[in-house]
Amino acid sequence: MTPAAFSPLPFPDTVGAWVPHGKYSLPPTAMGPLDGLGFAVKDVFDVAGLPTGAGNPLWLETHAIPRRHSTLVAKLLDAGATLHGKTLTDELAFSIHGNNMHYGMPINRAAPERIPGGSSSGSVAAVAARLVDFALGTDTGGSTRVPASYCGVWGLRSTHGLLSREGLVPLHPSFDTATWFAHDARCFEAVGRVLLPESNFTPQRVLAFSDAWSTADVDFLPGLRQTLDYLSAELAPQEIAAAEGSTVEDWRQTYVTLGAFDGWQTHGNWIEQHAPVFAPAIAARWQHASTVTCAQAGAANTQRARIRERVRDLLGHDAIAVVPSAASLAPLRESSGAQIDDIRARTLRICCIAGLAGLPQVSIPLSSAQGAPLGVSLIGPAGSDLALIRIAAKVQTGLLAAQR
Repeated sequence: MTPAAFSPLPFPDTVGAWVPHGKYSLPPTAMGPLDGLGFAVKDVFDVAGLPTGAGNPLWLETHAIPRRHSTLVAKLLDAGATLHGKTLTDELAFSIHGNNMHYGMPINRAAPERIPGGSSSGSVAAVAARLVDFALGTDTGGSTRVPASYCGVWGLRSTHGLLSREGLVPLHPSFDTATWFAHDARCFEAVGRVLLPESNFTPQRVLAFSDAWSTADVDFLPGLRQTLDYLSAELAPQEIAAAEGSTVEDWRQTYVTLGAFDGWQTHGNWIEQHAPVFAPAIAARWQHASTVTCAQAGAANTQRARIRERVRDLLGHDAIAVVPSAASLAPLRESSGAQIDDIRARTLRICCIAGLAGLPQVSIPLSSAQGAPLGVSLIGPAGSDLALIRIAAKVQTGLLAAQR
């Protein structure tokens, strides 16, 4: 791939979603089911001929320009989609806030006074502003589900290991998943048909994870209840605590310990060698990561196995769970660090459920009583991703019809 293959972005970046080194377009490599659609990619995916910055200028300087597209980028180009550059991410994707100290914070077009969320901040902002039809992101601890909720778009955490991570800068490899956003259900599913294997999953039961519900602000309760009621018309409902016998805070601590250890094994040598400048909150996370011992990680891994078994047993092969996509509406842009940290901790208590279990989760864009964007999610069995997307689309259609 040569630079001559690229052309400038055909539109202005009105929301600050693109990285300075990624404002280019690339035509599709074939015709296919995504003809006429444009997409952007989070700047952790390799695009041949463009540098991958991973949200940090020093990473950009110390890594060679890739010669090959990431597997997913290549698939999308082969399916007829046009690539419109690379979008902002929190540094090494280690945040769900969406404010990069080096490149700024994109505008959340659905709620301009609120943050877009991260770490897939640029991708979600570009989709919410309808500058692209869809955009690739990643989800490790919530980096697609949370910004999808904050910005009122569709988002997915895919089954862990189902989509290729070749040509993707990792964060916590045992949790990392490749994902995407879209601003309408039809486009969201069309991308899924290209990237995901077919699924014949047909649910018979619907679960309300009560501890996840109680972790979120009351803004989510109407949407959660309406979603549960809609699904309960055909499926047998049950309300149950996902973390029965422990707490979702215990589960969050398990995720934090394992993720930190995983991340340091992945990036510790580069961080120690180059001493990159990180935002204070992200620097503190890497500092903590450097102190996690093998013994601590081993104990957390044992606990993860128990959690994985618990959640997968609850769902079996015939159930879906309804949970909030985040713990709050998108925080205001001027929120303090302490406020952001509190929301982050509560949000991870919810997001770690699917993460620890390695399961797919689809965030359905809904609204609060005051009209602010929020997401309600469906969690399904491993590999049910495409079926879960279709079920989620029916839920949204049904809820919107009921409101008319």
